[in-house]
Amino acid sequence: MIKVLIVDDIAETRDHLTKLLAFEQTVEVAGSAASGEEAIQMAMDLRPDVVVMDINMPGMDGIAAAELISQRLPTVAIIMMSVHGEAEQMRRSLQAGAREFLVKPFSSDEFSETIKRVYDREEARRHQIQAAMPPGTLPVEADPGIDHQVIGIFSPKGGSGRTTIATNVAIAIRQLTNAKVALLDANLQFGDVGVLLNLNPKTRSIVDLADGGEPDTDLVESVMIEHATGLRALLAPPTPEGADLITPAYLRTVVGHLRTLHAYTVIDLPSGINDHSLAIMDAADQIVIMAALEITAIKNLRLFLEVADQLGYERSKLRIVMNRSDATQGIRMGDVEGSIRRPIDATIVSDGRLAVLAVNRGVPFVISNPESPLSRDVTKLAEILVGGPSTTTTTTEDKPNRRGIFARR
Repeated sequence: MIKVLIVDDIAETRDHLTKLLAFEQTVEVAGSAASGEEAIQMAMDLRPDVVVMDINMPGMDGIAAAELISQRLPTVAIIMMSVHGEAEQMRRSLQAGAREFLVKPFSSDEFSETIKRVYDREEARRHQIQAAMPPGTLPVEADPGIDHQVIGIFSPKGGSGRTTIATNVAIAIRQLTNAKVALLDANLQFGDVGVLLNLNPKTRSIVDLADGGEPDTDLVESVMIEHATGLRALLAPPTPEGADLITPAYLRTVVGHLRTLHAYTVIDLPSGINDHSLAIMDAADQIVIMAALEITAIKNLRLFLEVADQLGYERSKLRIVMNRSDATQGIRMGDVEGSIRRPIDATIVSDGRLAVLAVNRGVPFVISNPESPLSRDVTKLAEILVGGPSTTTTTTEDKPNRRGIFARR
């Protein structure tokens, strides 16, 4: 039975919508609310599967109520209603966490079918996520015996699949270890981690930390959003201008708190080298460098390795991963290793169709298709990372005696 909460400030509308569902065998109206404030309280008490809510109400409107319900009850599906069907209203509703938008008046069939469609979609997503969790387990505290690791996922240039790999690696680590795992979206202007995990950055994001002064572990923990797998995400700001509030020093402090709170912290770094990315790389125990079998990508990889050498990063800190490694570009893996004078640590096959489908569904492919070659390669990478820094030794001659052109005080 699908439990529905109806929210509208007009009593006649609430009664009418309740009657429309009276003869539905699989839908039950669990309650009705007359305001956004009442809707939040009733949603917390009743735990409905679906909330059907009018967008325009006195006091707290549907948009604000949807944001808070999505934040507190992320598994509840919200359907927004309005007598208007403007694109701006629809956009704001979806940003607030709504799954569908209905324009009044609508028929009984349209109403019930929308509820069932939204419920089925969310139920399928929940089952996929729950099936991927270790049997009989719940999110647990990090093992105090684990040396808490910070892992940065980086690409010198965009388009390498960095965010997709970072998100799926974080979930794979969670599945492998059942420890506390964090995922930080450090692409502060245009972060996409929330999209890949179907989480709404308008509810909570790293920009909320900047409003609270100097962050501490309690504040950092309070703005994180927990995914159904137990992975905890700290999302990028919902708008690009929010990035201006996060300084490199502030970001470094946040990473330190994430390390304290979690056994593993995976960070999706922005492309290119800037003060923000350098702050994270300095703090990281391992840096995964994404590349592809394409001449410009290999050139950028080689340049970054030179910069990393100037920065004094140990070779054992760097993990080179060749994404889309089965693409036929006329470049062999041995050629790349000869060019950069070090081995490739891991390879990931190309499966653009599966990767795009996972993004559009908001369900990472290590959950939806765990047996696919793509998921298996990502899981192998997670196993390498969980094993800790590379055992490659670094001689005294390998270490530079100065910081080079990227020297920082």
